[in-house]
Amino acid sequence: MNKKFAIAVHGGAGTISRKLMTPELEKKYKDGLSEAVDSGFSILETGGSALLAVEAAVRSLENDIHFNAGRGSVFTHEGKNEMDASIMDGKTLMAGAVTGVRNVRNPIILARTIMQSKEQVFVGGKGAEDFAREHRLHFEDDKYFYSQFRYDQWQKVKDSEAQHMDHNVDVELGTVGAVAVDKEGNVAAATSTGGMTNKRFGRIGDTPIIGSGTYANNQTCAVSCTGHGEYFIRLVTAYDVSCLMEYKGMSLKEACEFAIMKKMKDVGGEGGLIAVDANANMELVFNCSGMYRSWHAEGEEPVVKIYK
Repeated sequence: MNKKFAIAVHGGAGTISRKLMTPELEKKYKDGLSEAVDSGFSILETGGSALLAVEAAVRSLENDIHFNAGRGSVFTHEGKNEMDASIMDGKTLMAGAVTGVRNVRNPIILARTIMQSKEQVFVGGKGAEDFAREHRLHFEDDKYFYSQFRYDQWQKVKDSEAQHMDHNVDVELGTVGAVAVDKEGNVAAATSTGGMTNKRFGRIGDTPIIGSGTYANNQTCAVSCTGHGEYFIRLVTAYDVSCLMEYKGMSLKEACEFAIMKKMKDVGGEGGLIAVDANANMELVFNCSGMYRSWHAEGEEPVVKIYK
């Protein structure tokens, strides 16, 4: 018997202030989220796996210049676009992750390819790019990743030593991610990001770290995080949600709210997460002004939201 299927996506925690948000801009963000959730939902609807669904959803957001992942990635201190991504299959606990890659069109495809190689989980920098070339993944030149908006953000802070989350520079946008459960009851999660504006020294956030930014286990849930990555690394947030369910017996809702509204807040961290369990329960929790998000469960209407 088929189980209820569902998918949720996020386009970053925090939101552009209402005074800066125009109806045209809001429509672009919402259209991008809708397109991503639809691309994943259509795969689930036809019996496809949760893994393929989250990859498709994140790929859609990577291709949308309005989000800080893939094509719309922010600039580093050196004026480059460096990207991170990870993906995990809750059925097998197989995972793939990539960090610090340049010019790879879709880092999430690279993460899945790494996962499928079964030889490694986490690959970075030039080695990851060599791996991508060996597997004939698509590359783009610097112009493809250029966004005037992101460039202007970087210009404002490039002479300082400060790193900025996207939502500290005019607009609050960050990581993108997706979680899903398919008709077989398998869950999966995927996350992708361009990191922090003006990041230095090869800084890596939580996005490519399995257990911090991404985690999936059929016995508990699938989680994708967004926000100030250092806090999610310290608290191992994605895995923590799973642990709270497995060892504490918490529901998905209880675990997500405890992780974000209590533990994250207690250490001064800002952000949110999306999560789904094998019964198609979904949670989209954040402790900041908002989170770009959309979700769609079988038999229900899709929902798209930005603010609280």
